[in-house]
Amino acid sequence: MLKQAWNKQAKAGIAIAVVLALALVPLLPGAIDSYAFSFLFFVFIYAIMAQGWNLVAGFGGQISLGNHAFFGLGAYTTAILWSGNYLWGSLYDAYPRIYYFDPVTMVLGGLVAAVAAIIIGLPLLSKLRGDYFALGTLGFGEIVKVMFINGGDFTGGAFGVVAPASTFDTLLPHYLVGLGLMVGTALAIRLLMRSRYGLALIAVRDDEMAASANGIDVLRVKVAAFAGSAFIAGIAGSLYTCYIFHVGPDSVFALDWMLLPLMMTVVGGTGTLLGPILGAFVMYAVFDLARIVVPDYHPVISGLTIILAMLFLPKGLMRSFGGKAA
Repeated sequence: MLKQAWNKQAKAGIAIAVVLALALVPLLPGAIDSYAFSFLFFVFIYAIMAQGWNLVAGFGGQISLGNHAFFGLGAYTTAILWSGNYLWGSLYDAYPRIYYFDPVTMVLGGLVAAVAAIIIGLPLLSKLRGDYFALGTLGFGEIVKVMFINGGDFTGGAFGVVAPASTFDTLLPHYLVGLGLMVGTALAIRLLMRSRYGLALIAVRDDEMAASANGIDVLRVKVAAFAGSAFIAGIAGSLYTCYIFHVGPDSVFALDWMLLPLMMTVVGGTGTLLGPILGAFVMYAVFDLARIVVPDYHPVISGLTIILAMLFLPKGLMRSFGGKAA
């Protein structure tokens, strides 16, 4: 017991130290204009996405392949509101910075994604299991992409929606907001998994029939996890919009926004709290280094890294080195 308590305190101390170190990075001379600064920002986005996928797949046991759709919905919601072409008009012209990291707009991006997850999750989760559910969510993602391509002026068609890049001064707010969202998402999931709902989610993952026999509403628990995962992906998409300013179907509905967080979570450790974050740091470093050093062969290097990780660390980094899954 004492050893377990000491291990938990040690891990908490290391996590706090890492967060403080990341928060102090902007104070280093030249850090804000460096490549490492933008690298860390993208790690934060992928870590947020990985946490969302881990909620529904690692803790909930439902393999979703549609999180890129929810990422794109959050990104488009923010871009459309921010552009001011449809809802706010002259108000935006008078206050061009009103939507720059506006928490209300970011939450709306998450809510739109969550509502879409509930609408599609109810029929899919009530009828499909395992691989069939995964394929259903993948199909949903492709349907959403096609709908936005053919959405006319409202979605900008194949070109997309352009937000006003004149509001960009520095990457510092992106970095700080990304770090805050990454930490906040991890803490929120930690609290959630220690609640009655978290226990119910684990019970459903481990044995649906036993959970149902003990009075747990299985469908409601699974849909809630699916919607929560979508909300997190929508928030990440909103943050990405504040960086890229041009939201198009080929950029925000790309399968990379589903595949990379999935691989990061698996490598870091599914069903663990810190696994997705660790996996995001490690795998994005590998992907980016391969892209820079061997641009023609970086998919080969990335794929080989994943194969080696699965062979020698099949439980993920966290559980291979003493971490426990929920």
